[in-house]
Amino acid sequence: MRPRTTTAATATSAAVLLTACLTASLAACSGQGARVSFDAPATTPTATPTSGVSPRPVSEAERLTLPPTGPEAEFHEESRLPDGTTIGVTTLEGQKSGFTGKVWVWAPKQYFEPQYAHSGFPVLIALPGGRGFPKNYWMAAGLKLQSSIAHWSLEGRSLPFLVVMPVLNPDKSHYYDGSDIPGQPKMGTWLTEDVPDLVRANFRTFRARDGWAFMGSSSGGFAALKSVLQKPDQFKAAIASGPDTVPDSPLWKGFEDERQANNPERLSTELAAKTGPDVYLAFQVGSKESSLPNVQKFIANYGKGPVKTHLQVIQGGEHNAKTYIRGMGEGTMKWISDHLQAPVPTR
Repeated sequence: MRPRTTTAATATSAAVLLTACLTASLAACSGQGARVSFDAPATTPTATPTSGVSPRPVSEAERLTLPPTGPEAEFHEESRLPDGTTIGVTTLEGQKSGFTGKVWVWAPKQYFEPQYAHSGFPVLIALPGGRGFPKNYWMAAGLKLQSSIAHWSLEGRSLPFLVVMPVLNPDKSHYYDGSDIPGQPKMGTWLTEDVPDLVRANFRTFRARDGWAFMGSSSGGFAALKSVLQKPDQFKAAIASGPDTVPDSPLWKGFEDERQANNPERLSTELAAKTGPDVYLAFQVGSKESSLPNVQKFIANYGKGPVKTHLQVIQGGEHNAKTYIRGMGEGTMKWISDHLQAPVPTR
């Protein structure tokens, strides 16, 4: 066998290849994939209409839609679905809460189709259970939340949601009920103000609350339920899967007034007394879960007037994400989708 020789050119090529491989390896180790862009911030037109020329009529899609406001966040690819869509991740420094954490976002295929180029898309803020830090388990492609929504949207069983998946808690030590507990990181402000601001900055959304909803499981289900009841002028619907129905973080000790201000029972009563606006609360519970009687009691006592409720009992279901995705496909997603704004195609 002839001995191998290395020229300067091949050495340079090898060095470049080695650098590229090392860069890719470091990116993989850091969990940071390639840069990905979902949309571009809207630009303000500078030209003024010519005198005597009638302005172009505003379409329904444009009337309902808020274009991306910027500033553009730096998203990196977390994973890619079989249909070519991407789950991206960014680090958000919350300007209102002061909390910094990860947010994962998925845009459905329809978002990039020409017929919806001028339309907003409904937003579903998906919250995990457990400690909810440092990740949000709904971003795991193996759970198939995003691919299921993609499939259901083609069958008319779901809207093609933008799925937004922030961390729920600031650390692994406690759970914070998705609330601003005195003396603690302001996780309520993070979820209901900073995260929506990020979405509006980077995606085409709807101006009205008709395009905004929460979902969550376990303690994330509580946070989803509470957030919609607390801010019904901003959010219209929630899916609460296997949720608590009262705030029970041990961090509330000594702050009973503040705890009650985050209590879905009290918030439902107050909303009913004000006669609205209507909110749509879809509850999901596996038939093997012990929390079913508590959820049924909440619906019986507080599902009145403007508080519209739906209960999906998932036969054989347990307290886990896979059970809840099955329940969504069995009717829950269709129920909340029927009460939210769909993307408007260009005709």
